[in-house]
Amino acid sequence: MAYVRNLEMFVRVYELGSMSAAARDKRTSPAVASSRISDLEKHLGVRLFNRTTRVLQPTENGKVFYDGARQVLDAIAEAEAAISSSGDSPKGTIFVAAPLGVGRRFIAPGVPAFKAKYPQIDVRLRLSDRKIDLTAEGLDLAFHLGILEDSNLKVRIITECPRLLCASPDYIKRRGDPENGNALLAENHDCLSLRFPGATEFRWTLITQSGPQKYSVTSPFESDDGDVLTGWALDGHGIVMKPIFEVAEHLRTGALVPVAKATPPVPVQLACLSPHRKLKDPKVQLFTDFMIAHIKSELGYADPNFPGKSNTQTAK
Repeated sequence: MAYVRNLEMFVRVYELGSMSAAARDKRTSPAVASSRISDLEKHLGVRLFNRTTRVLQPTENGKVFYDGARQVLDAIAEAEAAISSSGDSPKGTIFVAAPLGVGRRFIAPGVPAFKAKYPQIDVRLRLSDRKIDLTAEGLDLAFHLGILEDSNLKVRIITECPRLLCASPDYIKRRGDPENGNALLAENHDCLSLRFPGATEFRWTLITQSGPQKYSVTSPFESDDGDVLTGWALDGHGIVMKPIFEVAEHLRTGALVPVAKATPPVPVQLACLSPHRKLKDPKVQLFTDFMIAHIKSELGYADPNFPGKSNTQTAK
């Protein structure tokens, strides 16, 4: 068991590129992480990392050993999953990530009900609007809200989510109601943008009569938290682009009003992503199925036009 733990620590150090980050991920101290790597290096008789005060880089032996160690840990996980699936009560821990809005509205409220149904499965939920690397962060699955890109992950689409541009009545009274995307630029409107390290969408893509078109809008305020943007919009600081379900209540009360209705944003997809090696893990399958049903139920209640359908695809 100690050797397996050493392998697990090595893999996390390799993937995260940091002894301290791997220690935090494994809920231990950097000293313990360093000790496990040293024990593994002594056992193998080779150095796996070159260490300096600022940089930790895998050696050539470390790069070769990583592939084998990853396969060993995946095989152990698959064997444990096979044993778990043969019993009546799946058990273990699931590491899940979700965007802040989706996580707060759907995933977090559903976790207690899932836990009540499957008491031997623990859930570790991480919420962030930044881009998630499932492998590097040791995640079993992640919920994604956005435009899907090609990847080597398994993609299970939950639904397509329409979006709109909206602002408070105070903002519209002060700055006017732009008719379309061209007016956003011509009238130099304040547009509240989601930004985080690694973000790739620096322009708003709107649907015009000629098809999707990108607009380089002016963003006086930016944040990596979508709910912060909604708060700024409610306070009259600018126009925000949001999935309808995130601002439905504000639209109903009139606290936010749709703008630039002639050129709505392109829809985004709500999907569940998982590494292919996790497909046979029964607890991951159970959690995915449970949460997709929960999300559909909540969306259907909030929006009578919710299509109520899903499909499965594999990203290429």
